[in-house]
Amino acid sequence: MWRYVLRQVISLGLSLLIASAVIFGVVSLVPGDPASFMLGTGAQPQTLAALRQQLGLDQPLPLRYLSWLAGILRGDLGHSFTYRTPVAGMILDRLQVSLPLALLALVLAVALAVPVAMLAAARRGRATDLAVMGGTQLGIALPNFWFAMLLVLLFAVNLRWLPAGGFPGWADPLAALKSLLLPSLALALPQAAILARVLRSALIETQDLDYIRTARAKGLSRAQTLRRHALRNAMIPVLTIMGMQFSFLLAGAIIIENVFYLPGLGRLIFQAITQRDLIVVQSAVLVLVAAVICVTFLVDLAYGLIDPRLRRG
Repeated sequence: MWRYVLRQVISLGLSLLIASAVIFGVVSLVPGDPASFMLGTGAQPQTLAALRQQLGLDQPLPLRYLSWLAGILRGDLGHSFTYRTPVAGMILDRLQVSLPLALLALVLAVALAVPVAMLAAARRGRATDLAVMGGTQLGIALPNFWFAMLLVLLFAVNLRWLPAGGFPGWADPLAALKSLLLPSLALALPQAAILARVLRSALIETQDLDYIRTARAKGLSRAQTLRRHALRNAMIPVLTIMGMQFSFLLAGAIIIENVFYLPGLGRLIFQAITQRDLIVVQSAVLVLVAAVICVTFLVDLAYGLIDPRLRRG
């Protein structure tokens, strides 16, 4: 097991290093000069040169990358060109919204998908299975921002059970969770539909295997066989989907954050792009990519726990 973990750790480190180089190179090669954007088109050349020197934009690209990488290893992501504040603090503030939102949405998606998929697999080919598959297809097709507006109209405007938007902070945890419930539900619906379809297919594939027939021959019902034996062996493709979904929920919630006026990481990246604040863009994107890579690393470790053949390999 330790060899398997060591291989995954080495792969994690190399992936993070390559990702940092690619992100820095792509962002640095974007046309336009942040100094010219900040000072305007009528700025004097001497003023532009002084600002470029102050921002470190006059240094060669490899030297700027190494300086940025050294800062990351120290926990220093640089200072925002626009706000003149540490980028690390800005990202941490926004992650206090985006990370709980993504986790809550993933929990809701799993809580909705697992019982629905098991019900459909247990009644394969029947009316219940057809109804579940039709419902999941509808959940995939519905845009989450449209579903979010429906949730606001029902629970915030008509029933007034939950707030329509904004984030009060974590000083009051109950109010914070209430403000994240509707956006997380809007994000969770299409992901739950995808997860339910994948898990149903995986469960159906396991029903024709020998150990499932043996369990049924011992007197277990179809539902008991699915719950006790088939579910674990069907989790490998599901874990892959869950890892991808968490990455999407963390990085792709910008539309939902704008619908509910949430100060998340997606809105920060959007604002930084419009303001040409490249240090914020590359640092925030690196955080998101690192989150995707780390989630993939955890999924690979989970593979090893579920399937012993991977550890022996």
